[in-house]
Parts: sequence; C-alpha cells; structure tokens
Amino acid sequence: MIPLILYDIPSKLEGKYWSPNTTKSRFVLSYKGLPFRVEWVEFPDIAPRMQEIGARPNKLADGKEMYTLPVLSDPNTNALITDSWEIAEYLEKTYPEKPIFNNQSKGLIRAFDSAFVNIGRVAIAFAFLRVSQILNERSIEYFITTRETRLNQKISEFSPEGPKRDEHWTTLQRAMGTCKEWYDKEGGKWLMGDVFSYADILVASGLFWFKRIMHDDEWEKILSWDEGRWGKLLADVEKECELV
Repeated sequence: MIPLILYDIPSKLEGKYWSPNTTKSRFVLSYKGLPFRVEWVEFPDIAPRMQEIGARPNKLADGKEMYTLPVLSDPNTNALITDSWEIAEYLEKTYPEKPIFNNQSKGLIRAFDSAFVNIGRVAIAFAFLRVSQILNERSIEYFITTRETRLNQKISEFSPEGPKRDEHWTTLQRAMGTCKEWYDKEGGKWLMGDVFSYADILVASGLFWFKRIMHDDEWEKILSWDEGRWGKLLADVEKECELV
C-alpha cells in the first residue's frame, strides 16, 4: 500500500504538531493502521500549495471559500479530500476496518461535533492568542492578521490578563463540565460507553490542542478539572490510536 499524504501546519514546538483539525485526521489514520506521511505547509503557503495539487477550497460557516488544512491525498485511489470531517468519512468508507462511525452513529456524531465546538466558542480568542506564540516566523503575521479580522479586534485585546481572561477560563471549564455530563450518560470509557468512535477523537483532538499551545501551568489547570478526566481521556485515545 502506498502511504497516504496528510497536509499539516507546522509549529516551532518539538514534533511540530499542534492543530486540532489536522490531529483529527492523524488520529483516524493511526487508529485504522494506515501508512501515511506528513507534508508541512506554512499558513501563507496553504492556498498556493493546495491550488498546485488541485485541492478544493473549504466552505466556511459564513459561506466564504478558503483553502484550509487538513487535506488528505490518497495515491491508492487518486482521491484528494479537504476538511477533517470529509476525510473521516472517506477513510471510513474506503478503509472500513476498525470503524469510527459504529452503529450508524455518523449523524449523531456530526451533531455532537457541532455542540462540542459551540460550547467552548467564547474562549477561542484565548486559544488564538496562544497559537500565535507557537507558530514559525513565516506563519505568525498571516495568522495574526486573519484572526484579528475574524474577531474584529487587535491581538492584544484577544484575551488580556484580568476579567476577560478569567471569563475565558470560566467558559472553558463550564464547557468541559458539560462534556463530562455527556460522557457520564453511558458510564463507560468512551462517549458511546464501551464503543470507541470518532466522537472520542474529536474531544481528544481539542485536548491535544490545549496541551500543545497552552503554558504548562494552564494545561495543569485543565488536568485538574473533573477528577483528572481529560488527561486520562487524551492518553486513552492516543493509546487506542497507537500514538504512544
């Protein structure tokens, strides 16, 4: 089997990985035991590189089109897929061994994905601030400019120390508390009880993002929430996907 190619965004962190969206695809590929290699693309190079290989732009929530990562190239089928959700669907259909959408759960997991994103959206500015601090020099200006436009404020206003930062922490902790309630409904190891699914990959990818971009004391704060549940869940998903 020819290794698949996952297009990802590098950082100056050891190992380079950080993006939650590309992490979703990396987890699925690893879980299914598919050989793949990573091609790193800096933020300002994403559009020209994706145009060069023939990838389609992604449609954003506001209807605009933009070239984004992840993109997956499968030389075994000549498929070229944009967007982490569509990549998950493609891999499930093309390589059905070790399913991630068990028991016809794709629609429910899609709804869970939207709900999980929405409950923590208020704290996104804090995450953007931390991302700007771990990128390579080539990507920093592009990232800051595009996120300032998106949030309609200067980066210094994203999440300043004080009441605004405190609000972001409160929102994030409340969001994870809600997520804990969803997990507690089944009482098993995973969101679907004893059945591992793409829903667990979605949560773990967000946790991986926090672990990579946040300061050590900030990550330790998240680890202290909900009786240490989130550090354990991330470790369990990484083990399930054979990434440790």
